Amino acid sequence: MIAMHTQKHERFLEETLLEPEVLFIGDSLIRNLAHTDMWRQHFVPMHSLNFGIGGDQTQHVLWRVLNGELEHMKPKVVVLLVGTNNVGHLPEMIVEGIREVIKVIQSKQPQAYLVLISLLPRGQKPNPLRERNAKVNELLKEQLVGLEKVQVLDVNEGIVQADGKIDAHDMDDYLHLTPEGYRKFFEPLLELLTQLLTEGEEEELEDCESSGSACSPLKTE
Repeated sequence: MIAMHTQKHERFLEETLLEPEVLFIGDSLIRNLAHTDMWRQHFVPMHSLNFGIGGDQTQHVLWRVLNGELEHMKPKVVVLLVGTNNVGHLPEMIVEGIREVIKVIQSKQPQAYLVLISLLPRGQKPNPLRERNAKVNELLKEQLVGLEKVQVLDVNEGIVQADGKIDAHDMDDYLHLTPEGYRKFFEPLLELLTQLLTEGEEEELEDCESSGSACSPLKTE
């Protein structure tokens, strides 16, 4: 397990040289996104890299960002999703771990806008872990409000049905999203990234024109 984690980390270090505009980092909910049509059709054209590792907890992602996975690149946006695997940790502990990851990302990538995806509900029926994730989301929204270049994105609307259950078509194991689940619940993320990248290109063009330098055309892919 440790050897596999190290192998993935080393591969990510090599990929830092690919100059992404969007960096996704987190656990298996990030990793699995890379195996969907949504990723190939929408996020790959945005010049995205996926640094998701299954089973990662906040402390694992913190170690990764402290050990090279944010070097050699200047992404416009970093997308972070981690915390649901911190089984046995109190909500306050998970929030503190996420905040530490955010601090490192902001320190190493100050130009980047950080999108923090809310923890997803888990379990077919209401359960303590689902309640814990909801508490984490509540605390994050309270503590990160007003933080510059950071947005908590709640993608949970509609995952839990009126009867308190989760549909297996959206989460077949009641933890990981299916391709259909990603398509439905990550649509707000796609819309936000499109907006952020478009605004970034417009600002770059304005700065270029005001400086009198030769300007490169906007990307249209």
